[in-house]
Amino acid sequence: MVKPRWGLAAAAAAAVRPCRRRLLSSATAAAAATVATATPLFPRCPHPHHHLHGRRLPFLASAASQQQQQSGQTAASPATPPIPSDPRAAVSGNLPFFDRVLFPDTFPVETPPPSSAAASAAAAADEEVASALKAREETEAEREAWRLLRRAVVSYCGEPVGTVAAEDPECTETLNYDQVFIRDFVPSALAFLMRGETEIVRNFLLHTLQLQSWEKTVDCYSPGQGLMPASFKIRAVPLDDNNEAFEEVLDPDFGESAIGRVAPVDSGLWWIILLRAYCKITGDNALQERVDVQTGIKLILSLCLSDGFDMFPTLLVTDGSCMIDRRMGIHGHPLEIQALFYSALRCSREMLVMNDGSKNLLRAINNRLSALSFHIREYYWVDMKKINEIYRYKTEEYSHDATNKFNIYPEQIPSWLVDWIPEKGGYLIGNLQPAHMDFRFFSLGNLWAITSSLTTPKQAEGILSLIDEKWDDLIANMPLKICYPAMEDDEWRIITGSDPKNTPWSYHNGGSWPTLLWQFTLACIKMGRPELARRAIAVAEEKLAADKWPEYYDTRSGRFIGKQSRSYQTWTIAGFLTSKMLLENPELASILTCDEDLELLEGCACCLSKKRTRCSRRAAKSHVVE
Repeated sequence: MVKPRWGLAAAAAAAVRPCRRRLLSSATAAAAATVATATPLFPRCPHPHHHLHGRRLPFLASAASQQQQQSGQTAASPATPPIPSDPRAAVSGNLPFFDRVLFPDTFPVETPPPSSAAASAAAAADEEVASALKAREETEAEREAWRLLRRAVVSYCGEPVGTVAAEDPECTETLNYDQVFIRDFVPSALAFLMRGETEIVRNFLLHTLQLQSWEKTVDCYSPGQGLMPASFKIRAVPLDDNNEAFEEVLDPDFGESAIGRVAPVDSGLWWIILLRAYCKITGDNALQERVDVQTGIKLILSLCLSDGFDMFPTLLVTDGSCMIDRRMGIHGHPLEIQALFYSALRCSREMLVMNDGSKNLLRAINNRLSALSFHIREYYWVDMKKINEIYRYKTEEYSHDATNKFNIYPEQIPSWLVDWIPEKGGYLIGNLQPAHMDFRFFSLGNLWAITSSLTTPKQAEGILSLIDEKWDDLIANMPLKICYPAMEDDEWRIITGSDPKNTPWSYHNGGSWPTLLWQFTLACIKMGRPELARRAIAVAEEKLAADKWPEYYDTRSGRFIGKQSRSYQTWTIAGFLTSKMLLENPELASILTCDEDLELLEGCACCLSKKRTRCSRRAAKSHVVE
């Protein structure tokens, strides 16, 4: 896709910084009042007042200048002219805030703050929605969690746009925990959506979509245009040399500042999944039909569906490109990415507008879904029967009819797995490449495979049966192990590079992550086993509030708070709330789940070509439908 060329530097700046808010010192307030009548070069923030769910950042604006501006508004406060009718209003789903940012000449520059009566009415409406959703009295832990979640909300131009990763008042070194991460915000967004507070989610979706088109460069190289940022931060930057006027800008990180400089492959996939959840729970189909939203979906898919050298339908990624964002030996075709990829394809197929321009893309999506579901179900699934089959594999088979297609050596079966795999149940392995199977159990990938129907119903039941059977290993004192087992000794030194944060049974190397609780709850609800989720939530609720909502837990059984864990981790808080709300309203799980699509099992790209006479899918069809 050719990037747009701008004729003027001012136009380019306006595209990069679509929303600004001038914050002036008292020395320049009088001059600003005169300049305010002129048309500004950049659009100003449409809502300067404090939002009910927002938290203002500390900007340099003196009390004297604020009083002077307020007195000026009181002296002459003409009625706000009505928003003119415009075809964009229908496309945007009647979102005045975002349209004023994108089309500043169409709308009034500012909106006066609401009256106290209006604010009281809004608060009463929020309480009414919250009380309607409550089927019981909230626990003390839930009330504290909601208070902390609201404290983590950040605002851009007076509107809530996300939640920071952690809000730990006892920690002086923020690192990047003061940023809004796309993957981290998902459980926060779901909690707000299920509580009827949808504005923050919509703002988040549209602003991150706008960041998608920003220039992304690492050492003079730019990745694909559809890449979504891992995170963004709201900064106040000076407009001139004297530091008397400032503007709010969104500062995204596409991996340029990340440890290892790894692009976030999962960000775009989570964005599509969240977009579908928002539209399903609100009925706001106008949002997904917007031209810019449709374009954003297509740009993400163009990256994922682009041709390459790989022979498999799975996405090939590097280490650290998902929730496990450090070196952990998951490079290749990790299960987490494949499950999110499949889910994003299913969601995109629902949301893409059918027209001449999207027919080829929809055909490509269907072909990829068909191939991907077969590949994962057939080659990633292991149970006692499959492991015994691998144990008896012949190697170095050169033929189309080979049983050991990936030339897996039986000696790769780890000793821990022989005694660990139960008689009933199984799971999807963590990775599959030529001559390599990663037999570790990765929770997120397995749980999201259930949620998206990437697994067969029988396999989904088997995964939950395994978790139930191996409760002391995967849940124990705190749900849920991010992976099992941990790498130790030489394996840890070689694969992680002796990473001091990923020591055995810590962080991503076998640590316990409470945020995974909401995905576990979702999978349990879908498979009709909510009692497992209740049991896990009860374990977590006993400790999380007392332990100050940590990011992760250490040790084999998850007894200790992680040695480098942040307190008041937002997605720990939001994951707990989302889990509780899903159990109270299990019908809401449908905004995230996908049902089995039997048509995908019937379709096969090989049927389109007479040259392809040998197809593994046809021979193994009974295994993928079971």
